[in-house]
Amino acid sequence: MLSHAAPVAKPSNKSSLTALTIGALGIVYGDIGTSVLYALKEVFATGLIAFTPQNILGILSLFVWTLTVIVSFKYVTLVLRADNHGEGGLVAMLALASQAVKDKPALRRVLLGVGIFGTALFYGDGVITPAISVLSAVEGLQVFSPAMAHWVIPLTLVILFCLFSLQKRGTGGIGRFFGPLTLVWFVTIASLGIAQIATNPAVLWALSPHHAWRFVSENPLVSFLILGALVLCVTGAEALYADLGHFGKTPIRLAWFSMVMPALVLNYLGQGALLLGAPEALENPFFLMAPDWALLPLIGLATLATVIASQALISGAFSVTKQVVQLGYLPRLRMLHTSTKDLGQIYIPIVNWGLFVAIVMAVVMFKSSANLASAYGIAVTLDMLITTILTFFVIRFGWGYPLWLCVAATAGFFAIDILFFLSNAFKFFEGGWFPLAIGGSVFVLMMTWARGRDLLMAKQIEEGVALPAFLDAVLINPPVRVEGTAVFLTPQVGTVPTALLHNLKHNKVLHAQNLFVSVHHRERPWVGLAERVRVQALGHDCWQVELSFGFKNEPDVPKALSVLNGHGCQLDPMRTSYFLSRDTVIPSMDGGMAYWREKLFAQLHRNASGAADFLNLPNNAVVELGSKIVL
Repeated sequence: MLSHAAPVAKPSNKSSLTALTIGALGIVYGDIGTSVLYALKEVFATGLIAFTPQNILGILSLFVWTLTVIVSFKYVTLVLRADNHGEGGLVAMLALASQAVKDKPALRRVLLGVGIFGTALFYGDGVITPAISVLSAVEGLQVFSPAMAHWVIPLTLVILFCLFSLQKRGTGGIGRFFGPLTLVWFVTIASLGIAQIATNPAVLWALSPHHAWRFVSENPLVSFLILGALVLCVTGAEALYADLGHFGKTPIRLAWFSMVMPALVLNYLGQGALLLGAPEALENPFFLMAPDWALLPLIGLATLATVIASQALISGAFSVTKQVVQLGYLPRLRMLHTSTKDLGQIYIPIVNWGLFVAIVMAVVMFKSSANLASAYGIAVTLDMLITTILTFFVIRFGWGYPLWLCVAATAGFFAIDILFFLSNAFKFFEGGWFPLAIGGSVFVLMMTWARGRDLLMAKQIEEGVALPAFLDAVLINPPVRVEGTAVFLTPQVGTVPTALLHNLKHNKVLHAQNLFVSVHHRERPWVGLAERVRVQALGHDCWQVELSFGFKNEPDVPKALSVLNGHGCQLDPMRTSYFLSRDTVIPSMDGGMAYWREKLFAQLHRNASGAADFLNLPNNAVVELGSKIVL
């Protein structure tokens, strides 16, 4: 039996492995690869660290071992193992964790809330990261010529506008260049680092954890406070896990250990070597590493690298939004497919321009990458903490590992994540509130929509009529049976659809064949064809059908129903009509939510895109019948 297995890239030969590894450079490591533009500069910009050779070595050592512990050990070694049918990311991890504790309803509700909050925070991070990346690249113009400083913000906004304007055209055409261009970027930053290290090889001592430990033991409070800036060096680490389904574990791991981590370490050490010999280079150590003749090409390459990093995040926002919609935490949104070959390439206008407006606000409000660095950290460290928490429940209850082993595997990462979060919490009033406000607003929308759907469902069940008994009663004295097939979409299995009641009341006919179809979105990325359709004969040429889709499946009702041909039900697309109920929600003061939340849900429900497009129903065969429901 055919099944929709996750499209995890499984390289069959050396050339495909190489291609996937290069592709992973652009999509997976764009964000973390451009962190060299600002991370080291911002740590010293805190003003908390005396500018001495010993302290420079200590900070560099902290950079090296932060990358090692958080990225190499936590994400590459541990978290990448937690694949959900080949898929990764916080939504996939949430689905794994919720399934692992499905026999513990109270705990499951808590984990769902925590996971959805982490998913909402992704949008806050998605605003700050492109803003700080592109702005930090364009700021290289100030190094080239201080007179060009007033062009930095306008040029940044123009670049971002062009990037977001291109989204509706899809990324298939330019996507093939992401990997090679990012490969050039990593080779370039490694070369810059090597050139500076050659002038001061003593900086290589920073590879020893001894220098990190010495700095922390001698400056415990300062070490804690600078974690808020140190976290910048792991910008985009969550992408390692989120893009698992696109590339697979091996290419992601190979790209990290063979290219990304060595290039990052060499560049940070090179910046440190430059600072040891020229402390005044602290103004912008990355661009000042380059010789004068290479500065403008480097600024151009850095800008391209940050655009690629931003593109990966924008595409990720589209994918996460689609997954959250299908899990039932956001209303249906208008989604456009930008590729006839890759169903994963989608464009969501409201998400695209919503992100753009928020990013413009961030650039205009904060005005520099240094100020944006103050806003960065709270959202991403909370996401890192949530990933660690969910990982514990997956390996403990999903995989059944002993408690001591699960604690040993996650407790250290949990402690580190807590320290990073607490340090970043001090930046709340310096801008950290901004991504939290965005994430919090999205979380309120998500939880209001999910709760509203539950209340709406309960109301429909309360007022509903049992379908088998209704059909038996109606067909005692049957209405006129007309040719063709009627497909009634209904959220409740076994309940009479509102559209059927309206059709009988106003048209006084019943089709020759009637399908009562309920569509379910499961907490797993893919549902195979073998599990796609469940059908129950109700007699009188009527059938109850349940369709199941994963949160990464493309819901296509006509295609799913085509498997019924030859099983007692013949579907002719030219003689099939789809009946949907278009409910109007009326808020009430004594409903199950606060009145303002009920009004918000009613507005979201009213503005949700049509179910016909979402379910891939043919537009010329859809009949919508409305009704009002008071919550």
